[in-house]
Amino acid sequence: MKTFKLNSLDILQSKESEISQYGIELKDGLIINREDDLNQWIIEAYIRHEYLEYFKELQQERDEVMVQVKITKPENQPATFITSIIGVNEIGPNINVLFKGTMVDRKKDKVWDMLKLLVEQGYQGEELLDEFKEQLKNE
Repeated sequence: MKTFKLNSLDILQSKESEISQYGIELKDGLIINREDDLNQWIIEAYIRHEYLEYFKELQQERDEVMVQVKITKPENQPATFITSIIGVNEIGPNINVLFKGTMVDRKKDKVWDMLKLLVEQGYQGEELLDEFKEQLKNE
């Protein structure tokens, strides 16, 4: 396994015909490449307690959450992941959120173009994620 510093975390959301990024202000964080056969990663975001309800609701509402992160340095290109929230834990006055997922192995522009097209075609929520995964398999 390889561990890196998590520099930024954005939750990708679809609303009507647009995809938006919801930036999460990090106190700290790690991203771990499990180097397993499934190419899974663990993302741990250590954040303010005020995000607790947001992440608990997100965990209950969605099986999969698309996130975009920057690893190590702010100037690095963002990486996109399809994840599941596997834990939301209170730690003193803060919380940590644990995600497990796989990296979308595509250039950022290509990912955005594909997501925009799917949203324009009317996909939302779980249906959007399912169709996005299907499109990635077919490329």
